[in-house]
Amino acid sequence: MSEMMVVEDGHSPAAAKLELFLSIGLDKRTAENALVNHKVTSNLVAVIKEAGVNRANRAIGNLLYMVATKYPANALSHRPVLIKYIISSKIKNSAQLDAALSFLSSVGPESFDFKKFEEACGVGVEVSTEEIESTVDAVLEENTKFILELRYHINVGKLCGQVRKRHLWADAKIIKELIENKLSEILGEKTEADKEPVKKMKGKPVRVEDKSEVIVASSVLYEEEANPFSIFPDPSENIKVHTEIFFSDGNIWRAYNTKEMLDKHLKATGGKVFTRFPPEPNGYLHIGHAKAMFIDFGLAKERDGYCYLRFDDTNPAAEKREYIEHIKEVIEWIGWKPFKVTYTSDYFDILHELAIELIKKGLAYVDHQTPDEIKEYREKLMNSPWRDRPIEESLKIFDEMKRGMIEEGKATLRLKQDMQSNNKNMCDLIAYRIKFSTHPKAGDKWCIYPSYDYSHCIVDSLENITHSLCSLEFEIRRPSYYWLLLALGLYQPHVWEYSRLNVSNTVMSKRKLNRLVTENWVDGWDDPHLMTLAGLRRKGVSSTSINAFIRGVGITRSDNSMIHTDRLAYHIREELNITAPRTMVVLHPLKVVITNLDKESITDLDARMWPHASPDDASSYYKVPFTRVVYIESSDFRLKDSKDYYGLAPGKSIMLRYAFPIRCTEVIHGENSDTIVELHAEYDPLKETKPKGVLHWVAEPSPGVEPLKVEVRLFENLFLSENPSELEDWLGDLNPNSKVVIPNAYAVPSLASSTLGDKFQFERLGYFSVDLDSTNKKLVFNRTVTLRDSFSKGGSSNPRK
Repeated sequence: MSEMMVVEDGHSPAAAKLELFLSIGLDKRTAENALVNHKVTSNLVAVIKEAGVNRANRAIGNLLYMVATKYPANALSHRPVLIKYIISSKIKNSAQLDAALSFLSSVGPESFDFKKFEEACGVGVEVSTEEIESTVDAVLEENTKFILELRYHINVGKLCGQVRKRHLWADAKIIKELIENKLSEILGEKTEADKEPVKKMKGKPVRVEDKSEVIVASSVLYEEEANPFSIFPDPSENIKVHTEIFFSDGNIWRAYNTKEMLDKHLKATGGKVFTRFPPEPNGYLHIGHAKAMFIDFGLAKERDGYCYLRFDDTNPAAEKREYIEHIKEVIEWIGWKPFKVTYTSDYFDILHELAIELIKKGLAYVDHQTPDEIKEYREKLMNSPWRDRPIEESLKIFDEMKRGMIEEGKATLRLKQDMQSNNKNMCDLIAYRIKFSTHPKAGDKWCIYPSYDYSHCIVDSLENITHSLCSLEFEIRRPSYYWLLLALGLYQPHVWEYSRLNVSNTVMSKRKLNRLVTENWVDGWDDPHLMTLAGLRRKGVSSTSINAFIRGVGITRSDNSMIHTDRLAYHIREELNITAPRTMVVLHPLKVVITNLDKESITDLDARMWPHASPDDASSYYKVPFTRVVYIESSDFRLKDSKDYYGLAPGKSIMLRYAFPIRCTEVIHGENSDTIVELHAEYDPLKETKPKGVLHWVAEPSPGVEPLKVEVRLFENLFLSENPSELEDWLGDLNPNSKVVIPNAYAVPSLASSTLGDKFQFERLGYFSVDLDSTNKKLVFNRTVTLRDSFSKGGSSNPRK
């Protein structure tokens, strides 16, 4: 063996480290990326030193890189053993290494049985090329239908996954090469269509019946697709390192539960999953909270566990009893039931005691800097002048804060973390501040209140939460979360962050929503414009549709995706198409006098409420009167006909839905030729005419009696831009046409008995719901969602049906 390269434990120049990383077979890009990350650089240098090699092939180099980036910190004492298995090629692929890392993570620093270790990661198991080829043939045969339909657009990764499920330790590279070669044999040379990328419709929902989506996913429904909660570990596995906290002085804290701590936790919980949904009661919940509820309550339900509803009530100035009651009520409406309702304020006494403990440990201090000074010192990485004050002095002043002897804003309790940290969330966060405000639950007992950063992790631990799930903007707070639990010696939940739900053409920050409400840009928290759950419910959206939408979006960590409102509209339509009875309403009535019908004639016709029901089912019909005077949409008439127009025109016939064909015989104008006040028409009682266009209509219920008048509110997106939140003048982006009120639409008589929350499809117009503004004198309907893409905004859908 040639002379070994000298390794300087992470302090060698960058060029020397790059040469070192290249020498073990890493490609240049991977090596350069490793140098960018100090943690990876340090770990990789240490791993190469432990390996004791100065040259290695790419396969071994890539495995050593995996060790440097993925090795569990709670089992560092076993790392040299694992590296020997790699260098000796007993562990020779990523599947084996992943299994080895999982095994070592579970045993931690304790000794382990080498036989069990080797069984767990497939040491000595040889999978021949012939065996792999045989399985590849079987998988391709199972997917023949999809392969022939999708050709080279088939998801090769999914096919590889099916093979690897049958041969855990097979070489992934060989599997992929065999599949690609055999696909070439089956399909032949690529056509021009094969070479084009698969086009995806922007902003369109993925329908379950979309064949290409099903095929791409392959015939096997993977566990994470069937069950979005399969990604979360079992509570008994919560012994791995959660995170590493890097300090500016070079120290590293590794956060993980000891075996004794985890055993105590599991005894208290019975090994069950415990989650929590922790809203702050400072406003109404929006659709983003529906995603949080789906994850928090959904995981607990799927694992037969429990989910707390915990109100994070640490800011009395912004919290109201109204919000607390709303949150309880809307959680029940959306379909979830909390195991127990708790409040952070329930723990104020113990949180105060733990704050005193931190002061006594020298890990917290009373500070007198103003908010601006705190910001300045953080930016300059400078310690507060009060950071090193005596412990007894901090204890005394903290007690004075509690007793109301210090003015609001004159003192805070801060955690003594790391003011030189690159992570601003480790720069001595505020634990307590003074607020002389009456608390909605605790009253006037306290005048100091804990911050979210201080209380949240502690209460998670006190309630034995197994999975602390939050959105990605909190990921940067992980080190602070675990720093505090380590400092207090408390049990550490498993923290996992997911992407926020970003929906187009709306805002969902509480601050912006509050401004829209308080400045009267909208009509309250339940305005149907808003994506609040109360607003969606008032608009006519069901909890079922919301949950279907959330499940369709999925549990992801991709934080850059903007979900178009069409995705939600799709799920709403899918449900209402089945559950909403059909009826007829004319928004902008144009009078039509049927001249060949007797003035006193009234005929009750059968109209279909449920188009998919059996024609023999009498309950699927409702009665509509047909009289001499009917009303159609003004937009369904033109003076000039055309081939692509299926509405009514002079001399032209159309079919009145559920009734008879009529032909326009005369147009009655108003004061000028542009104003049409009335049409005359003749009807075909024998239905011998077969017009292409079909129009909805409403008739006078009896001669000379005006049809039922209703108010109809048409809602569009509240904002013009897809992402108004990124605009400086976001209020200037409000859509001036987001709400159109039609005060005197005409409806069929059967709608008169409608009650609050009833939902209908107004034929050719969309889906509508009875609003709470309805009175005994007049019904008010909100448009929940338009019909499908054939809908023409401002009028009716294409009458060719």
